[in-house]
Amino acid sequence: MVSKEYKRDSSLREKFQLLRSITNSHAVTVDTLEKGFMIKIMSGKNEPGMLVCVLEAFEDLGLEVVEARVSCTDSFSLHAIGISNNDDAECMDAEAVKQAVSVAVRTWSDSHDPRGGRISDSTGKGT
Repeated sequence: MVSKEYKRDSSLREKFQLLRSITNSHAVTVDTLEKGFMIKIMSGKNEPGMLVCVLEAFEDLGLEVVEARVSCTDSFSLHAIGISNNDDAECMDAEAVKQAVSVAVRTWSDSHDPRGGRISDSTGKGT
């Protein structure tokens, strides 16, 4: 005999999975630190190769990752601290980093999802 609580939890889990599968949004936030940036990326689903794509964007920007926490289980989450290894670090700002990472994530997502992806900033509005 299955309890009501188990059925309710199972139903909620199924609804959450459905919502997660139809939501293909990404949130990218970048905060300026004393030396470098805190970059946070959240995606509704884990997409194979997303981490490589993000790390390549960091490399293109001249950012060296000094600390990172990544989760790629069901969804994709990355919190990384990056510092510039270029002499022109003064010219780089958080908005430029955010735009470059957002474009990389959107390009990757669009090329691997037939429905196309949507990137949003931390407010939930599209970029």
